[in-house]
Amino acid sequence: MIYRQIPRMGISLSAIGLGGHEYLPDGQLRGFQEDFARATTPGEIFTGFGGEKRRRVVKAAYDHGINFFDVTQDSEKEALGRNLREMPPPYEVFVQTRPEQMMYDRDPGNRKMADYPQLKAEVQRILKLMGRERLDFLNLGITPDAWRSDAEYLPRLRATIERLKQDGLIRFANADTFRGQETYLQMIASGGFDSLFINLNVADCAGRERVFPTAHKQGMAVNGREAFMKGELFKMGAEAGLTDRSRLAQAALRWVLAVPELTCMVIGAAEPEHLARTLAVLEAPALTAEDSSILEKLRTSPMYQAFAAQRQSEFLAEAVPTRI
Repeated sequence: MIYRQIPRMGISLSAIGLGGHEYLPDGQLRGFQEDFARATTPGEIFTGFGGEKRRRVVKAAYDHGINFFDVTQDSEKEALGRNLREMPPPYEVFVQTRPEQMMYDRDPGNRKMADYPQLKAEVQRILKLMGRERLDFLNLGITPDAWRSDAEYLPRLRATIERLKQDGLIRFANADTFRGQETYLQMIASGGFDSLFINLNVADCAGRERVFPTAHKQGMAVNGREAFMKGELFKMGAEAGLTDRSRLAQAALRWVLAVPELTCMVIGAAEPEHLARTLAVLEAPALTAEDSSILEKLRTSPMYQAFAAQRQSEFLAEAVPTRI
């Protein structure tokens, strides 16, 4: 494993982190693509999360030195907390999660997140659900309406974050949005956040121009997601005649790992073997000429071109539909 230091935070994160998504036999996401409303309702726990197969994935993560774990819906939170108790990690790990019904478009103006009693109560609920005393990373995702409609919103959110830290409930706060560049820059400028969580892949990388350098200059961690575009990478590859999915995934991941500001890339894995194949790139992480050739061929795909154009437009215009 490659570890990247964040001196401002006094920690090191593994270059690859493990996401908490579990998968149906057809590859769809458990919970979210079974019953989205239920999956995003606080306290709703689907049966079967964190079972034997997932425990083997978590064990494989330990074996490869992964120390950053991200979970979203309550079913994932509960499962990870249980798995960490059942199989205590052999080293320090960092867990990131989010408040339910407060992120993105789910709460108009994201008012609940900036209200200390409400966010504190939600963090305490999560800690009880996960069986943990403190959250390492609290992921907070806002929309432009939050700061555009209220000039005091970001200072109030910063004060709320600082109180949660003083109370020993969280260690770090993570800036997140699916609404693009300006909201990320505003969150960075507020001084309330320690890290970013942001899309980063060969077709969705507009943050590299301004957001990544700005965060890096302030000593923040830059943590990425969607390296494989939720599976769209392989559809694009098939369209471009790239039939070796493993080789395409390796090229895409090496491209991501070459981004200088990146701290940790969170990936999903349905099986321990999938995780092992992905992590094999760390044996030779440098982007090769063959990788570059594969990615150039990928860029000939009309699906790729449409996806890349749409994501760049959305990122700059901050006009994106609700995401999970």
